Amino acid sequence: MSLPLMAHAQLEVFRPCSTTGQVVKHEDYWLSYSEHDEQAEWVYYVLTPARVKGTVKRKNNFRADDLVTTGSATLADYAGSGYDRGHLCAAADNTHSSEAMAASFLMGNMSPQVPGFNRGVWKRLENLFRQWTTTRDSIYVVTGGVLTAVKDTIGVNGVTVPAGYYKIALHVATDTMAIAFLLPNASSKAPLTDFLVSIDSVEALTGIDFFYLLPNQETFEAGINAAAWWPVGDK
Repeated sequence: MSLPLMAHAQLEVFRPCSTTGQVVKHEDYWLSYSEHDEQAEWVYYVLTPARVKGTVKRKNNFRADDLVTTGSATLADYAGSGYDRGHLCAAADNTHSSEAMAASFLMGNMSPQVPGFNRGVWKRLENLFRQWTTTRDSIYVVTGGVLTAVKDTIGVNGVTVPAGYYKIALHVATDTMAIAFLLPNASSKAPLTDFLVSIDSVEALTGIDFFYLLPNQETFEAGINAAAWWPVGDK
C-alpha cells in the first residue's frame, strides 16, 4: 500500500530544508543523508492512523540503504559498539505494509542510540506521536539526531553518535500547529513535557530550516504550544 499522489504533493510542501544536498525519497519516508555523519540529518514522513493500525509485524532485517548514493552506514559499524541501531522512522509507524516495514530497517534510517534511551524515553515519545494520530488524523513528523553535538563515533565509517535527538510534529487543519522535543541521548524517566522546546531553538542548534516553504512558519515555530496537543497521551 503506497501513499496517494496527494500525500506526496503535501510532503513536498511541508518538508524540511536539506543542508547536505542528498535527499533520499523512499516510498513511506524521506531523509536527508549526511555522508560526514553516516546517517540522516532528518527523516520526514506523514504519520496516519493507517500506518499505526496495520497488522504487519516487525522483522529485524537491518541492511544497507542502496538509495544513498554515497553509501550508507553498515551493520558492521554498529557491531560491538554498545549502541542500538535506533530507528528514526519507527518500525511501529510502518505496520501498514510489508514494504514499508522492510524499508524502515534500512541503515539510512538508523542512528546510534544509547540502549536505555532507545528502549525507554525515545520509545515513549514515539508512542505519544502514534497516540496523537487517533485524534488528529495525519501529522507530519521530522526527526533526527543533533549532528552538531557529537557524543562519540563508531565503526570503520566513523558514524556520528549524536548527543541528543529532536522530534517535531506538524498538524495542519483549520490552524497550523506544531510541537518539538529535544532529548539527550541518555536514559531518562522524566516526563516528556520536560523535553519540550521551540522549533526555532532546534533550528538554531541543528542549522536546519524546518517547514521553510510555509509562509506562516514564524507564527508556530517560535513558541511552545503544549496545551494544543495535550491532554492526549503521556506527559
